[in-house]
Amino acid sequence: MILRTFGWSFGVTAAGLALAAFFWGWKGFAVVAILSVLEISLSFDNAVVNAGVLKKMNAFWQKIFLTIGILIAVFGMRLLFPVVIVAVSAGVGPIEAVQLAVDDPDRYEQLVTDAHPSIAAFGGMFLLMIFLNFMFEEREHKWFPWLERPLAKLGRVEMLSVCVALITLLISAMFLATHAHQYGGEHADKSSTVLLAGVAGLVTYLLVHGLSSHFENKLEEEDEREEEAAEAARKAGKDPSAVGLAGKAAFFMFLYLEVLDASFSFDGVIGAFAITNHIFWMALGLGIGAMYVRSLTVYLVRQGTLDDYVYLEHGAHYAIGVLAAILLITIRFQISEVVTGLAGVALIAWSFWSSVRRNRALEREGEEPEKTEVTSGA
Repeated sequence: MILRTFGWSFGVTAAGLALAAFFWGWKGFAVVAILSVLEISLSFDNAVVNAGVLKKMNAFWQKIFLTIGILIAVFGMRLLFPVVIVAVSAGVGPIEAVQLAVDDPDRYEQLVTDAHPSIAAFGGMFLLMIFLNFMFEEREHKWFPWLERPLAKLGRVEMLSVCVALITLLISAMFLATHAHQYGGEHADKSSTVLLAGVAGLVTYLLVHGLSSHFENKLEEEDEREEEAAEAARKAGKDPSAVGLAGKAAFFMFLYLEVLDASFSFDGVIGAFAITNHIFWMALGLGIGAMYVRSLTVYLVRQGTLDDYVYLEHGAHYAIGVLAAILLITIRFQISEVVTGLAGVALIAWSFWSSVRRNRALEREGEEPEKTEVTSGA
């Protein structure tokens, strides 16, 4: 079962890491491996949510999602989106960005370095909003109660996460402008660019979050209508499966899953910029991770659940918070890619081990480990 479900993912992993080692040596291998682990970890809750919705769909729509849907997720978001971000930020076309990365890596590196403040501000604000909304939400399970409990109480203040994010952005832009004389007048102009890019990241988050909520509400409405129609059919002595609402409901499920996939893809793609600006390393690492999202989704649908690890979602979101902070810091300072990547992976590994220890403690006490409901990260 494991080999059949994860076989393609294992194959893509081996091929991707081999390519990274062959073309870029051990550093490329290490960064791609870190990106893969980070993407898998950040998308774990994506797979759980996908499975919860996917199991309600018939075999046809499941196949559509796991074929067409994964093509959109892998090639559209994980492979093309990083190129688009670099192209827009550097002011070149997507094809030209790829050509520069291949033919003139020094010029490409210079363009990306010049564009990094805007990329970091955009990505840092997007990831910060995800982290803040998670921290300000009341949850049944708390990994660090001393921190999460008071923050959940503060989260009752409406729009608090937006206010905190905007204050953080203003401080970052003011710091950049204040210290511009230390590293050249050209960076003084970067403060306005950082401010604009950060607001764009905030607006992007709100749009993605709004779309996800819209389709989630539509899905719930369709589920209610389908149940009402099925109940009416049963009372009339008809076959409930003959009611024609299932196709429409499944279509809304498909749209909802695609929007949800896109929102989770933003996490991984933007988080990748905190680790490296190398588009080929990002493409390999994120592509490997996306394959595991598909495999995990299939596994969860066929086998049951992996959401016994109640702190894993916490670890993923703490990693997102760390990546957000690192992106904002790298507007001014440089941080090693390996250090950045290992920080997120360490948090996720720590949360996994905490979940395992919790489950073992409950088993020793004769209790059944509770499962946690995983929600959308965006």
